[in-house]
Amino acid sequence: MKLKAALALLAVVSPLIAHAQFAKPEDAVEYRQSSLFLLGNHFSRLGAVVKGEQPFNKDEVAKNAELVATLSKLPWPAFENGVTTPKSKAKPDAFSNHAKFKEASDKMELAVAQLNTAAKGGDLASIKKAFGEAAQTCKSCHDSFRAK
Repeated sequence: MKLKAALALLAVVSPLIAHAQFAKPEDAVEYRQSSLFLLGNHFSRLGAVVKGEQPFNKDEVAKNAELVATLSKLPWPAFENGVTTPKSKAKPDAFSNHAKFKEASDKMELAVAQLNTAAKGGDLASIKKAFGEAAQTCKSCHDSFRAK
């Protein structure tokens, strides 16, 4: 229960704090890359279970899905105002087509929220389906807004 309360507070407060703290473009880029790294790490843990590379542990899957859902809210404030550096892999379209970028991030957040719900239910078939749908939103965004 404490984890859920802490994650909820983190999801609400972190984007607000982060947005106010980007004194330098490098800070924004580092923040979004770090949050996306963590998101990808926990998503990959779910992927290993879905692919059968790791054993299915209902509690571990639920914990990682909850983290993914929380972390999915963090990177987006660091994309505001077109802040970038040469270290960034964001394509210019992430900044020039903000409406399309926001739509893609909203779809991803919804898909990982549905994955989180499926993981709480503990049915591996439902988790696999929700994982596939979430993975597709990630791929779509990477294809449109991330340089290789």
